[in-house]
Amino acid sequence: MLNAANNRTLFLTQEELAAGTAACPPIAAPTLLPGALDRVFCQALLGAIAFLPDSCIDLLFLDPPYNLSKVFGDSRFKATDRQAYMDWMESWLVPLKRLLKPTASIYLCGDWKCATAIELVAERHFVVRNRITWEREKGRGAKRNWKNNIEDIFFCTVGEEYHFDVEAVKLKKQVLAPYKADGQPKDWREDAEGRFRLTHPANIWTDLTIPFWSMPENTEHPTQKPEKLLAKIILASSKAGDVVLDPFLGSGTAAVVAKKLGRHFIGIEREATYCALAHKRLALADTAPAIQGYADGVFWERNAKRKPAPKSR
Repeated sequence: MLNAANNRTLFLTQEELAAGTAACPPIAAPTLLPGALDRVFCQALLGAIAFLPDSCIDLLFLDPPYNLSKVFGDSRFKATDRQAYMDWMESWLVPLKRLLKPTASIYLCGDWKCATAIELVAERHFVVRNRITWEREKGRGAKRNWKNNIEDIFFCTVGEEYHFDVEAVKLKKQVLAPYKADGQPKDWREDAEGRFRLTHPANIWTDLTIPFWSMPENTEHPTQKPEKLLAKIILASSKAGDVVLDPFLGSGTAAVVAKKLGRHFIGIEREATYCALAHKRLALADTAPAIQGYADGVFWERNAKRKPAPKSR
């Protein structure tokens, strides 16, 4: 099958698959932190985290399979009842706690079907601080129900002391009805790109675009998160040089964004094809460090038109 002319989806050659898999061997013995940094380990998460040191992680990003029947490469996840899903979450969340610093933050992804289970489990182990809902802007319509167009992310911390940089995650919004006081812009400014206002981040995110075929970050992973989403989380809840762990790495988004933003990463992924995709994306990040939707130190609205606006009178 021929791909569309503008299809920028990342695919693997057989050589890239072999090289990427070889570059992501499993961790098989207790390892000091320097030996684990900026690496992807191709194995099940419980086998990997057993060999990582205590209290080494500043930010834990968790995007596990939702409680849906779905195929991930050669693996299949089967939907189950709520209690069984909660028990499964406990089986890996409890061992992960040992790796977290007392000041660490945790972001746990889910959808509406498993949100209750996620919150109940998270409350047992962490301080749940917020629930972010983000618009997926993608998905098939439903004839007898509302279209499922949102996902949730629970923001948690280990304790009361944690890092959160609100200035790093402000959204730059176009001002359509500019208000002035004494002839001067109020809470907005005008420059060569138009009239904009910097707004504080909220727990509803409508500025994201799910990766699709014309975006260079797109892969064949069925539940890939946007780089822009990870950038918000990493910039808000970590500092330069901090360590970000993603034990359900998929095609590597968390590791790629951590690298682009000057953080260390540890990625764990059981599927060899996805590890190879992560390896390829990490190499590409050396020459293509941009994050779509994030520029000039701020996040831009989805499909924002950055061009001069007419002068106000």
